[in-house]
Amino acid sequence: MTPETPTAAPALPPYTGISPKAYEHPADRAATAFLHRLPFFDPVVKKLLELTVERRMMQLLLGNSVRLGEHQLPEIWSAHRAAYTTLDIAAVPTLHIIQAPLANALTLGAHRPTVLLQSGIVPMLDEPELRAVLAHEAGHVLSEHVRYRTTLQLLLSFTVPRLPLMGRIPLQALIAALLAWYRAAELSCDRAAAIVLRDPLVPCRALMHLAGGGPEGLNLDAFIQQADEYVEWDDLFDRRQRLGSELGSTHPFPVRRVYELTRWVKSGEYDRIIAGEYVHRGEEPPPSAEFRRAVDHYGERFGEFVERSAGSLTRTTKQLTRWLESFTTRPEEADEA
Repeated sequence: MTPETPTAAPALPPYTGISPKAYEHPADRAATAFLHRLPFFDPVVKKLLELTVERRMMQLLLGNSVRLGEHQLPEIWSAHRAAYTTLDIAAVPTLHIIQAPLANALTLGAHRPTVLLQSGIVPMLDEPELRAVLAHEAGHVLSEHVRYRTTLQLLLSFTVPRLPLMGRIPLQALIAALLAWYRAAELSCDRAAAIVLRDPLVPCRALMHLAGGGPEGLNLDAFIQQADEYVEWDDLFDRRQRLGSELGSTHPFPVRRVYELTRWVKSGEYDRIIAGEYVHRGEEPPPSAEFRRAVDHYGERFGEFVERSAGSLTRTTKQLTRWLESFTTRPEEADEA
């Protein structure tokens, strides 16, 4: 049998020496800076993953998945390599696809990252959308998210369930912090996908299909409008209930991710990176500056929230007042009304 000729992904000029700080979300930058500053955290986590998870994972993948390459789904392999070329990453992780009904992709391993595609994602997305997913995972590799993501998976899957109740409390706090960072890391890598493809609408389309499946005729403009409505929803009670659902999740809801990505594009940061104005490796700001930027970012967001919530709170107060008055109205007053 003659091997298939690999199909080359579109060649895009690389972002030479780009630092992940160029596109990372403020919460991601602040949390990563904090984790790096914890004594012994990085080396202990890395060694733990090398000795346990990575070796076992590689054996499982070799025996229970298909490794892609020049002679195995070469068009997907080419798109995978192209993302690393564009982000100026020399080492290209191995790429596997595994039988799973879910539409997802993830990157595992600290020393030798491996990208894993679940089979359900391939027929659901078109070629540019699949490239966006692969570029998203490349963003995780450049940002060195992989060791912390794998640590979180270990804590969720193995460590916490086996501990007594009192022993879980400190780890639960760490898990909550890692989950918050994880969600922010996803927002960072949506930005990475946008700059790799030089088209932010492609990752938005991919997120729309991951939320709604693969039926033809889905309207991206309507989905972006839905994302705006979701984030700017005024009802304080609904927002509180929604927050409880989001806090326990590793990924932000797709509509929120679309909102955050389009908001970032509107800020002008995307255009500056495309034009070649970005932070280079070795020129990153110190951790203290990362915290300051995160504080400024969330200070601005909180101000917007208060401004939006003021009108909602006024309406809620009026509704509650009318509801209470309906119980205190005397029968004769009700008859007159």
